[in-house]
Amino acid sequence: MLDLKFIVKNPDTVKENLRKRGEKIDIDEIVMLDGQRREIIQRVESLKKERNEVSKQIGELKRRNEDISEITRKMKKVSNDIAAYDSEMKSVETAIKNKLLRIPNLLSERTPVGADDTENVVDHEWGEKPDFGFEAKPHWEIAEDLNLVDFTRGAKIAQSRFSVYTGMGAKMERALINFMLDEQTSNGYTEVIPPFLVNAETMQGTGQLPKFEDDLFKCERDGLYLIPTAEVPLTNIYASEILMDEELPVKMTAYTPCFRREAGAHGQDTRGLIRQHQFNKVELVKIVEPEDSAKELELLLSDAEGILKKLNLPYRVVKLCSGDVGFSAAFTYDIEVWLPGQECYREISSCSTFTDFQARRAGIRYKSKGEKGTHFPYTLNGSGLAVGRTFLAILENYQQSDGSIVVPEALRPYMNGLGELR
Repeated sequence: MLDLKFIVKNPDTVKENLRKRGEKIDIDEIVMLDGQRREIIQRVESLKKERNEVSKQIGELKRRNEDISEITRKMKKVSNDIAAYDSEMKSVETAIKNKLLRIPNLLSERTPVGADDTENVVDHEWGEKPDFGFEAKPHWEIAEDLNLVDFTRGAKIAQSRFSVYTGMGAKMERALINFMLDEQTSNGYTEVIPPFLVNAETMQGTGQLPKFEDDLFKCERDGLYLIPTAEVPLTNIYASEILMDEELPVKMTAYTPCFRREAGAHGQDTRGLIRQHQFNKVELVKIVEPEDSAKELELLLSDAEGILKKLNLPYRVVKLCSGDVGFSAAFTYDIEVWLPGQECYREISSCSTFTDFQARRAGIRYKSKGEKGTHFPYTLNGSGLAVGRTFLAILENYQQSDGSIVVPEALRPYMNGLGELR
């Protein structure tokens, strides 16, 4: 959430940020509401001052045994006016908060300006694309041929975009999860198993609510939401808490299933494992001091890239442009893995800095030893990695002419030494 004081003092900066993002929000209305809020504060302070002065007069009149009925009526009116203004203040503050919650984060100066994902900027590439000498198959054909994933029964059990991993498919998915967690804990992240259901305040803290309500699965009876990513519970572990500076950076990793309606993606990637309603992911979250955030983002990116390098999967890193950056992010690197069966790159991780945007929403603060007051830390997160997309990338990049799949060397210890899937 942006600081209201900043918005009021810099409305043109916020408007320009919205223009770059392609968002339309009435900033002037927020400035007007803040003006009303300030005016109410002044009126209430004036009335309270008057009430204090009249209270003194009543005391003096009582000591002199004089009639206080008229002044008492006046006091009652003042009290009623204060109560009315207090009620009006609550309404104005609620309106301001509701509007603030829908304003996206300020973009970093590093974020390229562009309308959509076609204007993202390639930062660097790694690895060699495989040259098979035969026509590469897409992962959904390979998965069905080898009985690794059952898409039909997944849809029968639930609905479309749910899948059943079976046999060696389930084993490799689990192997990838364990491999990723071992790698990231060796990189200094603390492993966490968080709740997979969270309350509305938690969703609001990281920016999923109110804007993305339609993309979430909700348990109406309990007022809880299935998490769309482990970023949500991990970041909110420290909601409404004050950390000490020596506790930073906080580095956490977690495997969780993730649940998304993908409400805005009808008709896109309906085949295979690209856009599922339920998928597995290993997440990386950091809470850092602001001056360390740029360095920590590069380290986080390197930690995510390291998984692909060890699996020898070719990829590229792109900087997301202003029209493609997420609501809460100020700057984002996307890692896109090469998929020869589809002849394209697809996102497998997003590594973002959120500046103090999420910390303000969630009430996360830190205190420096020997200093007065508290500060908002910066939060960062990235996928390390999306497990299902890593699974399908292995199928497409390690496919052989006889239909078998070579298991990457780094993964074999997690597959009981198995070298191929047939």
